[in-house]
Amino acid sequence: MIISNLFWVVPIASVIALVFAYIFFRQMMKEDEGTDTMRKIALHVRKGAMSYLKQQYKIVAIVFLVLLVLFAFLAFGLGVQNGWTPFAFLTGGFFSGLAGFFGMKTATYASARTANAAKNSLNHGLKVAFRSGAVMGLVVVGLAVLDVSLWYLVLNYFIDEPDQTHKLIIITTTMLTFGMGASTQALFARVGGGIYTKAADVGADLVGKVEAGIPEDDPRNPATIADNVGDNVGDVAGMGADLYESYAGSILATAALGASAFATIDANMQYKAVLAPMLIAAIGIILSIIGIYVVKTKDGATMKNLLRSLGTGVNLSSVLIALATFVILHSLQITNWVGISFSVISGLAAGVIIGQSTEYFTSHSYRPTQRVSESSQTGPATVIISGVGLGMISTAIPVITIAIAILMAFLCAINFDVANMLTAQNIQLGLYGIGIAAVGMLSTLGITLATDAYGPIADNAGGNAEMSHLGPEVRKRTDALDSLGNTTAATGKGFAIGSAALTALALLASYIEEIKIGLLRIGEKVITLTDGSTIEVAKANILNFMDYYHVNLMNPIVLVGIFIGAMMAFLFSGLTMNAVGRAAQKMVEEVRRQFREIAGIMEGKAEPDYARCVAISTRGAQIEMILPSVLAIVIPIATGLVLGVAGVLGLLVGGLSAGFVLAIFMANSGGAWDNAKKYIEEGNFGGKGSANHKAAVVGDTVGDPFKDTSGPSLNILIKLMSMVSIVMAGVTVAYSLF
Repeated sequence: MIISNLFWVVPIASVIALVFAYIFFRQMMKEDEGTDTMRKIALHVRKGAMSYLKQQYKIVAIVFLVLLVLFAFLAFGLGVQNGWTPFAFLTGGFFSGLAGFFGMKTATYASARTANAAKNSLNHGLKVAFRSGAVMGLVVVGLAVLDVSLWYLVLNYFIDEPDQTHKLIIITTTMLTFGMGASTQALFARVGGGIYTKAADVGADLVGKVEAGIPEDDPRNPATIADNVGDNVGDVAGMGADLYESYAGSILATAALGASAFATIDANMQYKAVLAPMLIAAIGIILSIIGIYVVKTKDGATMKNLLRSLGTGVNLSSVLIALATFVILHSLQITNWVGISFSVISGLAAGVIIGQSTEYFTSHSYRPTQRVSESSQTGPATVIISGVGLGMISTAIPVITIAIAILMAFLCAINFDVANMLTAQNIQLGLYGIGIAAVGMLSTLGITLATDAYGPIADNAGGNAEMSHLGPEVRKRTDALDSLGNTTAATGKGFAIGSAALTALALLASYIEEIKIGLLRIGEKVITLTDGSTIEVAKANILNFMDYYHVNLMNPIVLVGIFIGAMMAFLFSGLTMNAVGRAAQKMVEEVRRQFREIAGIMEGKAEPDYARCVAISTRGAQIEMILPSVLAIVIPIATGLVLGVAGVLGLLVGGLSAGFVLAIFMANSGGAWDNAKKYIEEGNFGGKGSANHKAAVVGDTVGDPFKDTSGPSLNILIKLMSMVSIVMAGVTVAYSLF
């Protein structure tokens, strides 16, 4: 198949992203790291973060080795899988881990420099933190697009298939395998990093703030270094791996849908449909870089001013990619290019609305979070009740938004042919529209992830300023940047969850396409439909397979799968919440022991044993992350072997619907509790050290695993179950009981 000139825009854009990431990294490294104390603290955090990441990668490497052997056996031993699967799986995991590593490395160097920059002005601190966060954003999109384009070139060269339309379907479905590698690595990074950071955070807050009455990030607190390390391994490395797989997954799923939906037209149009999501992502990279340069503020800026400055960059990039989409799809002359362009717009609009909704419910500039602060006047119980209620209510806008976006993306792609919307061809075109809406939502990830990664950098900068005893004006500026970071992090999580919903829906259709390939691989040439007629597998459409496998709501197997999928969201969340609880208990006991046994800590005459707390968080995270992560891989495989294709589709639908709503609830409740505490710390309702403040700290500690462990891990769970099902489709059709 001939590669068009337009294709080369994709790898070129990835290189540009990586070049600018390096430029921003070098600019950050040229900033002064501050006093000797600031450098020493930053070094402690950097060493702790790197030490944890090495341990995590060792465990993940073992899991990958086991899965690699399994995939090799399935491909070369049983012949039920594509021979490229093991290699694509490895590269997906490698690039996902690499994105997290580069982001974390940058963050650990940036925190002290941000604190030192805040000595000069709020704008200088914002610029250093945000440009450092942009390194993460650009590394993620750069590596993802590079991986996609390289695999496309490799598979196009090596796969020998005379039928060009079938060849493109094989290429795109094979590329989905590297999405599983990325999802697997992301889940371990998110769960492990989330357990680490929240065990340290909860231990530091409950003993330091509530019991000892000392400020956050006080150097007398033994858990404070572990807390700062955790911000990097959980909120930076984990988040980078998380959004890498979201971004790559949306491009891969849409490319696979394009190959399937446009195969009946002609090979040239099919190729354009595959190229479209790659080009939109590539142009989005360039426009994200423009948006990054727009972000700036003035000293003395309020929270709304700071939010507006970040929003200006994000919104500018979004408007530009919306306009660019029409140009890209018109240049490709893809069928119904106007309608598909509006599908992209629906995804972008949904992302903006979800972001605004998250900001409203989690920022203390607005009433919902202020009401949570207000509830602290009657104790921690009412803080928790109001936060839970806020989180539940906050799910309405994102769910309705995604529902409308799904319908609009589907209808735009089929040119609003409502009378025939459920024909096989229109279903495939509509699902392509939903997939490309997910690409639209994530097309400006370079800047939206920069606003997310900025948060933990600002948080660490505040910690460094406190531990280094910098002046109150500096701490005031870093607190403002930190509070902004809490909101932008919550917005980023909402963005990731929303895109996960659209991507997972697109992956359902990709699963059916992989089932077709699996049947052909085991020698099934014909399927018999419920009316007794037969059809060739190679010519069967999505409705034929739904009929053949009896995928409908009257089939108890489908219903059982839905229940199992919904249960998985809650089981996974419960396991990760309990994991944080157990690790936090050990941390609380250790901090109490040090306060009790090391004389002179509270007077500042003796240094706490920071390394001991880092070791507790590391060990707890390594052990606790294994069970929930492995379950996410095993359950889809077991469901496929026992309940077959119908059961797996039920599992994915149940997991998607329950997981999506639960993830929004947890992320927004956690974000609101965190900022409610910050609102009190700014002098409202009694200020720092008051009984109200202590009540809000308890709410914040409950919210920590909500927003930074269980909640953000759910969107990976949703897609990982889909990816595992796709990769194991050949095994399901060959060996399932039903």
